[in-house]
Amino acid sequence: MAEDLGSTVPRRQLGRTLRELRTEARMTLDGAAEALQCSRQKVWRIEAGLCGVRGLDVRAMCELYAATPELAGALVALAGETRVKGWWHSYGDTIPEWFELYVGLESAACRLREHDDALVPGLLQTRGYATAVCQRRPGLTEDERERLVEVRLQRQGLLLRRLPPPPRFDAMLGEAVLLRSVGGPATMAEQLRHLVEVSRLPHVSIRVVPLAAGLHHGAVAGAFVVLDFPPGNRVEPEPSVVYSESLTGALYLDRKEEISAYEETWASLDSLALDEEQSRHLIGKIMQEVHHG
Repeated sequence: MAEDLGSTVPRRQLGRTLRELRTEARMTLDGAAEALQCSRQKVWRIEAGLCGVRGLDVRAMCELYAATPELAGALVALAGETRVKGWWHSYGDTIPEWFELYVGLESAACRLREHDDALVPGLLQTRGYATAVCQRRPGLTEDERERLVEVRLQRQGLLLRRLPPPPRFDAMLGEAVLLRSVGGPATMAEQLRHLVEVSRLPHVSIRVVPLAAGLHHGAVAGAFVVLDFPPGNRVEPEPSVVYSESLTGALYLDRKEEISAYEETWASLDSLALDEEQSRHLIGKIMQEVHHG
């Protein structure tokens, strides 16, 4: 039955945002259900992301919680996606770019595993590096680029938050990431220093997959993030999600066979990567070369 509901990702994202709005409006589940003339169970199921949702219901909730027209529009558009099976979120479609769908998932996760063989992951980027990367995004105004950089830097608060505890963050970086100059030598040296510092946090692991590993699973898979969620009070924990971003959109995968293919890829990376201490040493060595180069 659950399979017929389509992708869990838009449902969960929609549910989380509606729960936040209700909390901000200082309303209980019972109060909201009474005002919406429906059962408490229905409001709870929508917030838990357990069912597809009609745009009509979302609009009524947004009015009740006094959401801004922009946010209401984005959530109604998202409701239209809750019945879709595989889920591709295209930038510039009905759901606006500023509504950062991924950020909600990321902040709810208890573990993030990220592989990138081209760029330093967003959670680990310095301002200089992030600015250089966002400059390369076509079709954006200067303001939009700046906003993307700010969102990226704000997301990093996730690794330093106290409550709820920060997620476990495991990053696997291809060696080429360290060698590719982004934003010039000074920016690159600062970025490499930052990687060494962050890698010392107890809940962060940064490992390097050496170029000598050749053509491996990760090189074929490209960049991706696996997000795992805490069990909470539910019998069935939220399924993991694989997130993969491209220039014009993002793919969210949450079917069992999809997750297991990425688990296999991760296991392969795990067997090929340098350990944390060796990785730190290599990053430091490249940093010295950049600095004195």
